[in-house]
Amino acid sequence: MTSRLFITGNGTGVGKTLVSAIVVSSLEADYWKPVQAGDLDASDSHTLKHLLPPSTVIHPEAYRLSQPMSPHAAAERDGVQIELDKIVLPETKNSLVIEGAGGVYVPLNANDTMLDLIMHLGTPVILVSHQYLGSINHTLLTWEALASRGIPIAGIIFNGERNKDSEQIILAKTKLPCLLHIEWEGEITSDTVRQYATKLDKRFL
Repeated sequence: MTSRLFITGNGTGVGKTLVSAIVVSSLEADYWKPVQAGDLDASDSHTLKHLLPPSTVIHPEAYRLSQPMSPHAAAERDGVQIELDKIVLPETKNSLVIEGAGGVYVPLNANDTMLDLIMHLGTPVILVSHQYLGSINHTLLTWEALASRGIPIAGIIFNGERNKDSEQIILAKTKLPCLLHIEWEGEITSDTVRQYATKLDKRFL
């Protein structure tokens, strides 16, 4: 059975790319980042290419934007209009891991957000929760936004220095399973990804 999973998080820079690499490795899946904004020569797809085996299929982005900004603003700078109807799931018989940009309310255009994109693609979500002061609030707000749209959430992956108090209250409030805890890593390598891939709880995926 193949699966499609959308990786989103409780903010920007919370570890979605690392989590995507780990899930791709664990499921031996394809990877796709629909909207990339920033350095296109050092994109998230490039990062995955370096962290995963050469056999991994990395599908081209639907939108490649040159400015490191919110997609709606980056698209405006590049003279592009992001349209949901033009973001189509890649054809593959393999499992597919999709990485979002920023958090769920990051705007894609004047009307649509990343949340609308998730609904448009019709995929379950893995929620990445990076631990910092305020992360409980941001994680629960993200969970509530997803749940309010009826979007299935496979589970939570915690990233960063362990905080048991935060994790316990988040899991108690959301009733979601913890799929993995990623410790703070000074350097991320392909070995790091492989090690965490063996620990991922795939029962809920």
